[in-house]
Amino acid sequence: MKIDFDGVQAFVAIAELGGFSKAARELHITQTALTRRIQKLEAYLGLKLLDRTTRRVELTVVGREFLPQARSIVGEMTSAVERLKDMSQRSTGNFTLACIPSMTSHVLPGVIRQYAKAHPDNRIRLLDGSSDEVRTAVLGGQAELGIAVQGEKQPDLVETLLFADPLVFVCRTPHPLQERSSVTWSDMRDTDLVGVSSFVATRLFMDYQLAKRNIRVHAKYEVQHHATAVNLVAAGVASAILPSSAIREGDRPGIRKIALGGPTVKRRVVLLRARHGSLSPAAEAFHALIRKTPFGN
Repeated sequence: MKIDFDGVQAFVAIAELGGFSKAARELHITQTALTRRIQKLEAYLGLKLLDRTTRRVELTVVGREFLPQARSIVGEMTSAVERLKDMSQRSTGNFTLACIPSMTSHVLPGVIRQYAKAHPDNRIRLLDGSSDEVRTAVLGGQAELGIAVQGEKQPDLVETLLFADPLVFVCRTPHPLQERSSVTWSDMRDTDLVGVSSFVATRLFMDYQLAKRNIRVHAKYEVQHHATAVNLVAAGVASAILPSSAIREGDRPGIRKIALGGPTVKRRVVLLRARHGSLSPAAEAFHALIRKTPFGN
């Protein structure tokens, strides 16, 4: 049998208030219930803590020795409960968010700024990785929330669509296609391209969509991250096909971001959480905020 906190709390109340009736009123219980708590505590300890007569209650020698420790136990537990209540009411605390790197360039910072304004004392730990790594982190409990490209359904994950992210053509001026308001996949056949690795979810998704339509695009260069592709485009090495969220028009001087159609291909960016178990108050607040955030590319 484990020590009963209710019994310790009852003992402290009796000792400080000097009687059962006052302690019972303080704890909002009957004197009978209070007596049972003390009896249970004394039975567990195998020691008598109180001497009770018809007129008064006195602490035994053991009771007087135990009182400082009992007060400490009650004080620490009360403080811990109050902290938890405060966390729940104000959504305070820390949490870990796993996220694909492309979201950290433009999309996520705005959400984090809003969150920090509403919850200035909270701390977010960011784990950046591939979509598969994000799913693994959420499934394994290393992160409470994840942001990834939608892939194969996982029964133990809950997915919420954040936005559909169209692939666009990104080139450095001057370029033969720079004045176009939109281009097609067929226009890519004679263009030197920087492609992302076949291990990246965007590339897997793009290859699948194009294969269904018998369209082939050759990438002369291959990189691991969208930011690297943007840097190579800015340096004039080649052009790129990237998610619209990876770069904003006007971010880099001399770079054009052009709509890509025939067909328009979009990746679906989703918010992930474990199906079983609840979120911490801090993560729950972020979850609610990002779900109602309008995303535009």
